[in-house]
Amino acid sequence: MIELLHVLPAFAITVLIIVMVPGQGVAMVLRQSILSGKEAAFYSVFGNSTGLIIWGILSGVGLSAIFQASPTAFNILKWAGVTYLTILSIQTLMQLKNQAGKFEFEEGNKAKTFGPAFRIGITTNLTNVKAAVFSVGLVPQFVPKNFNLGWGIFILCCIWAVISLSWYSLMITVVDKSSKWIQQPKIRRALTAFSAVGIAVLAIGLAFTRAH
Repeated sequence: MIELLHVLPAFAITVLIIVMVPGQGVAMVLRQSILSGKEAAFYSVFGNSTGLIIWGILSGVGLSAIFQASPTAFNILKWAGVTYLTILSIQTLMQLKNQAGKFEFEEGNKAKTFGPAFRIGITTNLTNVKAAVFSVGLVPQFVPKNFNLGWGIFILCCIWAVISLSWYSLMITVVDKSSKWIQQPKIRRALTAFSAVGIAVLAIGLAFTRAH
């Protein structure tokens, strides 16, 4: 365990940088915060962090070997991610109502309850190729040689989940503090459109991603 503690500072800095870079996770947090509110956004972030732990478990039991040996497995995950992001982008655009520039915010519906919001978070993460590549390719590199590889990957992915949860929670809090500004119809419409376009761009970028 002492050996693992020695790599934690470098690992934590690496993870924080990755989490802060705009991607599927950031897009999901902004979308949920804008469309469904603070509570639903926290549920989704919890789902996202759960997905990271699942990646840690899968990587620990040998998923990295499968990805390295089978480009098909990587492509299946990639296109699942493209499909999900495309659907999410369309659903976000559907929140915009073309009624004299008026935006109707869907209040108190299923999207704000724990189950659906959690599923958005965990699905976003489990179809995230970057999360897969990082967990099966980079995380194992931080595990000391004298430490059990499977347990090392799992522990580091749990730490990754905590860091991710902390950063996204900060993002949600900032958006919530700006709620009065965001509640303005024109601002909410603009942010919703920006979120939808951003998710679509991520889908296009993911479609051109190749296995290494």
